[in-house]
Amino acid sequence: MRLKLVPEGTSFDFFRLWKLWLGISAMMVVIGFASFALQGLNFGIDFRGGTTIRTEATQDLDIGVYRDAIAPLELGDITITEVFDPTFDEDQHVAMIRIEAQEDGEALSSTVIADVQGALDAVAPGIKFISVESVGPKVSGELVQTAIMAVALAIGAVLVYIWLRFEWQFALGAVAALVHDVILTIGVFSELQIKFDLAIIAALLTIVGYSLNDTVVVFDRVRENLRRYKQKPLAEVLNISINETLSRTMMTSVTTLLALISLYVLGGDVIRGFVFAMIWGVVVGTYSSIFVASTILLWLGVKRDWTKNNDTTGNQFANIDA
Repeated sequence: MRLKLVPEGTSFDFFRLWKLWLGISAMMVVIGFASFALQGLNFGIDFRGGTTIRTEATQDLDIGVYRDAIAPLELGDITITEVFDPTFDEDQHVAMIRIEAQEDGEALSSTVIADVQGALDAVAPGIKFISVESVGPKVSGELVQTAIMAVALAIGAVLVYIWLRFEWQFALGAVAALVHDVILTIGVFSELQIKFDLAIIAALLTIVGYSLNDTVVVFDRVRENLRRYKQKPLAEVLNISINETLSRTMMTSVTTLLALISLYVLGGDVIRGFVFAMIWGVVVGTYSSIFVASTILLWLGVKRDWTKNNDTTGNQFANIDA
C-alpha cells in the first residue's frame, strides 16, 4: 500500500477564505518590516567584520572544547568550523576560527591573538596558527550590498522568466510570492535575533528557487486547465489546478522538511541558522505558492481565448464573495 499524504480527488476551496489568507500574510509582512526597522538584524562576522584564524593541531578537533577555551576571553561572537580535505594527514586537524571585530579596532591585536593561542594550547598542546586575516567594516559593507543585489537580481530574473513562459499576470503573482517569502524569512531572523550571515543569504536564494519551483508546477497546471475548461470561471480552474497538484506539493514539502529537521537536530551549531532558514522557507514557500501567488493571479485575471459570460482580465473575486 502506497503512502498518501493527501487523498485522491480532493476538492478543497482554497479561495473561500482568501481575505483571511491575504490578511495573515499582510500582517506577518508588517510585523517583519517593523521588527527590521526597530531592532534590525543580528549580523554575523561576515557582515560586521572581524578576524579569521586558521589553526592546525595533531589532536582530534572538538569545536565545543575550543569554544569553551576561548569563551573566558570575552571576545564576542565566535564561529568555529572544522576544515575537511582529503589531502590532510590522519593527525592533521584544521579549524577556522572567526572572531568579531572589537570595539576599539577592526582587527585583534597581537596580544589578544597570543591570548587566544595560549587558551587553545591548553586544550590542544602544540596548536599552530597557520594564518591570521582580518575583514574590516568597509569590506563587510560591500558584502551587504552584494547580498542585497544577489537577492534582487534573482527575483528580477524570475519575473522575466515567468513573464516569457506564461503571462505578466502569472509573473506578478510568482514574484509577489517570492518577495513575501524573502520578507518573512528576514523578518523572523530579525524578530528572533538569530545570527544573519552569508549562509543565510545562500538559504534565501535557495528558498527563492524552491518557492519558484512549486509555483511553476501549479501555474503549469493552471495553463493546461485554462485550455481544457474554457467555460469554467478562473476561480474554479485555479481550485482544480491546486487540488490536482496538492499531493505532489505536500509530498515534496514533507520529505524536504524531514531531511532539514534531521540536519537541524543533528547538524550542530555551525549549520543550524542555515537549516532553520530553509525549514522556515519551505513552510512559507509552500503556503505562498497556494495562497499568495494563485490569489494574486485570480485578482489580476488572465486573458482567455473566449469571452462569453466571462470577464477575461478583470477582478475575479466578485463570484467568490457572492
